[in-house]
Amino acid sequence: MHVQYMLKERTEDIMIRLGEKQKLSVIKKVDFGVYLAEEGAEEKVLLPIKQVPEGTEIGSEIEVFIYKDSDDRLIATTKEPKIMLGDVRVLRVKETSKIGAFMDWGLEKDVLLPFREQTRKVKAGENVLCALYVDKSSRLAVTMNVYPYLRSDSPYSKDDKVIGTVYELSDNFGAFVAVDDIYSGLIPKKELFGDIKIGDSVNARITSVKEDGRLNLSVREKAYLQMDSDAEKLMKMIEEGGGKLPFTDKASPELIRNKTQMSKNEFKRAVGRLLKEGRITIGKDSIDKI
Repeated sequence: MHVQYMLKERTEDIMIRLGEKQKLSVIKKVDFGVYLAEEGAEEKVLLPIKQVPEGTEIGSEIEVFIYKDSDDRLIATTKEPKIMLGDVRVLRVKETSKIGAFMDWGLEKDVLLPFREQTRKVKAGENVLCALYVDKSSRLAVTMNVYPYLRSDSPYSKDDKVIGTVYELSDNFGAFVAVDDIYSGLIPKKELFGDIKIGDSVNARITSVKEDGRLNLSVREKAYLQMDSDAEKLMKMIEEGGGKLPFTDKASPELIRNKTQMSKNEFKRAVGRLLKEGRITIGKDSIDKI
């Protein structure tokens, strides 16, 4: 919905483009600033006096970003915003209110993250991944529903290591991740281990690149590499439990995952490694340190 509206805004014959940077010419000078417009166009926008570069004259061309002031009027700025239309960026929450959260995007007037666009409750001071869009009232706002804005043309290949931000959790699919905060990725449910939350930064391995370019991820290494760290993790659990783990590889997959953050197969491989090294024995209901 947001993307469609954004594209509509871009394709209509609008000389001054909200949410974007563009070069405009000075057509009028006043005490409180200069008015800018595209050559031959009637629509103009004010650049406040404190933003006007020294030596500016009628006809000077200035690159500006267009947004709206507190009175909902178009306004130009030479400041660099932290996010532009269609971008996905991490922004800091400045404060929260009854209508949503106000985000620091580098300009004098903060940008709103409406309640309906929050995938979880946010609080002042935290950093949040979001995208900038034009809402139905033709105002700029940001959303935490960034999926439609993420790209699928990443330079990555299978087994590459990447870092991303978790932006959505799904009981059916897993954790949706913005790789490098711009590329679309997913940690499938079967690959989801540990207490991963929305907003978390995760280190992951690419398990496959889909035909459409989206990335499948895992937070675990390949089996033969993961087995060593899993075995050491299991040994530490046994030692911390007084030399005993109160269940074996006959336990349910759910119990094993809950207690060890491993799948049943990964747990069996780790147990097998420790058995082979002569460090444990397996009893009827427990695994014991030798």
